[in-house]
Amino acid sequence: MSTIKKILACILSLALLLSVSAALSAFAEGEDEENYETGDASLDDPRNADEIGKRELLVVSFGTSYNDSRRLTIGAIESALQEAFPDWSVRRAFTSQIIIDHVKNRDGEVIDNVREALERAVDNGVRTLVVQPTHLMHGFEYNDLKNELAEYADAFDMIVLAEPLLNIDRDFDTVAEAIVDATADYDNGETAVCFMGHGTEAESNEVYEKMQTVLSEAGCAHYYIGTVEAEPSVEDVLRQVQEGSYKRVVLRPLMIVAGDHANNDMAGDEPDSWKSVFAGAGYEVECVVEGLGQLPAVRELIVEHTREAMAANGLEESAK
Repeated sequence: MSTIKKILACILSLALLLSVSAALSAFAEGEDEENYETGDASLDDPRNADEIGKRELLVVSFGTSYNDSRRLTIGAIESALQEAFPDWSVRRAFTSQIIIDHVKNRDGEVIDNVREALERAVDNGVRTLVVQPTHLMHGFEYNDLKNELAEYADAFDMIVLAEPLLNIDRDFDTVAEAIVDATADYDNGETAVCFMGHGTEAESNEVYEKMQTVLSEAGCAHYYIGTVEAEPSVEDVLRQVQEGSYKRVVLRPLMIVAGDHANNDMAGDEPDSWKSVFAGAGYEVECVVEGLGQLPAVRELIVEHTREAMAANGLEESAK
């Protein structure tokens, strides 16, 4: 190798080393990589106070680092539950430690994980614990929660785990009606209304197919359901839409919160986002970045799940 080539190779190696070093330094210092606004965290109530009393209603969510969406979805659900059950202390827990750590490092807001919330309940002398998940289905996360609660079976007089959002036929009908009502102004025959769910490798992924069936049987011919991490995929949904004579596509998340998936995988500018895929196919695209938790009917359904769980365990007298 010539002397010039050796010098150039050294320069390139040094530049690469400095670039990696800077990146690692930024990561170690907790530098915020976000270049977008997620809202004011101070408006959110983490519901992690002590002095809980003997009866606690713990609301467990995957979580989101999008502050406004967290307040308008998870926060709104928690507030609806507190209003419905004023004699219970409503508290919050997230299952995603990554989100918990990110929100703490970025905004200084402390949110309990499930174990921390359970330990807080024990330390506060809670005797009856009702747990209401905001999960969409009976999937891996729901089962993990059930197993974690089982470890604390001897710490309380009673632990009651309520159902996720989509459990029985009534739930599918209620949510289908809610999302159709929320998008009725778009349903003009020339617009395909597409909902993006998360998707899972668990058998519970069938909830998306069932929701599609419920919508179709209700006569909602211009509504389509897909997922970002399973099936139906965005390609599957696009093929269905292309079978129609649509000019426009409206995208909305079929998720409790409008977090990273909704903002990036659905409404982002990356080539593989749902927005880009449909725009690339020639459609006019509008993204409605709102989670299911913003819909009153969905919040009311979650409250009903809690009420039913309480009633099944002899606690109906506490439900207002």
